[in-house]
Amino acid sequence: MPQHTCPPICRDCDGFSTVAITTGTRNTDGTRATLSLDCRACKGTGRQLPAAQLVRAGR
Repeated sequence: MPQHTCPPICRDCDGFSTVAITTGTRNTDGTRATLSLDCRACKGTGRQLPAAQLVRAGR
């Protein structure tokens, strides 16, 4: 039986946490200028942490 030791894959990015977006311009050597962005939900880890549970305080 498999053991699940790591948190589940992020549902927003499906585990592909970093993307490269071309800006449309070219650098001086002829390559495309790109921006590297991380997923906002998992902050670039590719894994989603379980949501914190609410705790009732008081009576």
